Amino acid sequence: MAEHGPVEGAQPRDGRLRVFLVDDHAMFRAGVRAELGGHVEVVGEASTVTEAVTRIAATLPDVVLLDVHMPDGGGRAVLDAMRRTHPQVKFLALSVSDAAEDVIGLIRAGARGYVTKTISPDELTDAIRRVADGDAVFSPRLAGFVLDAFAARPDAPVADPELDQLTNREREVLRLLARGYAYKEIAKELFISIKTVETHVSNVLRKLQMSNRYELSRWAADRRLV
Repeated sequence: MAEHGPVEGAQPRDGRLRVFLVDDHAMFRAGVRAELGGHVEVVGEASTVTEAVTRIAATLPDVVLLDVHMPDGGGRAVLDAMRRTHPQVKFLALSVSDAAEDVIGLIRAGARGYVTKTISPDELTDAIRRVADGDAVFSPRLAGFVLDAFAARPDAPVADPELDQLTNREREVLRLLARGYAYKEIAKELFISIKTVETHVSNVLRKLQMSNRYELSRWAADRRLV
């Protein structure tokens, strides 16, 4: 008998939350589908970053259950690819890893929560619902990692996807630009050419989808980068 998976793009008829699974182990994905039962609608799944990006964009689920480690980049790569084009999709990391660096990395990249694969089916269903409602959800021990990271940098947000995509040099140029420095002054301050400054500013404008330095200045001021 042929095995039939979820239909891509299918819309639930009963108002259930629409969930997408990203994990490179087919047996694990099958287990999650079975455990979630009739509580949510599994609208698609993927085993690679490329598949995930394409199929999430096609199905636009409410919540993506996202594995952290996969051969071609893992959860962080999926988040990096999706966060600008589909910010409405919420991500909940579901991983065997409970390492602090994995938790913090995924949260800084934009995930709304992080739970381990030891979670019970009822707890997982509840976590999905809470993430869909806009809450942040963590397995109890993992929440401490996020609190510790936030306490170490109290002025920094746990996740700022727009800022995270800028390189350190681009942030330096942006900070000086927002302070009112001219390109020539920025070049002198950072020991780079004016042409290089222009290139960095162009890259920042493109990444943040802005059109001029005044918009950049307001954006930087809002984030206390000035």
